[in-house]
Amino acid sequence: MKFFYLSSTANASGNYEVHEKECEFIPGSLDRDYLGPFNNGREALRKAVSLNPQSVCCESCCKSPVKAIFRTAPGKE
Repeated sequence: MKFFYLSSTANASGNYEVHEKECEFIPGSLDRDYLGPFNNGREALRKAVSLNPQSVCCESCCKSPVKAIFRTAPGKE
């Protein structure tokens, strides 16, 4: 689990970013709100949107590649 925060100041696009605790772009302690522990940025974003509909994931720390759970066997389609 990682700890996530929501910026309380808007970025240049007018959105409020969700950041991991260790993100290099996380705002200072007075400019962010604690969201809680989550497995990934998408989970944290769900809570953030309920607090502020203009919430988005930080492009630096909340990017997580989408991984398929199921795939076809090689040679079969």
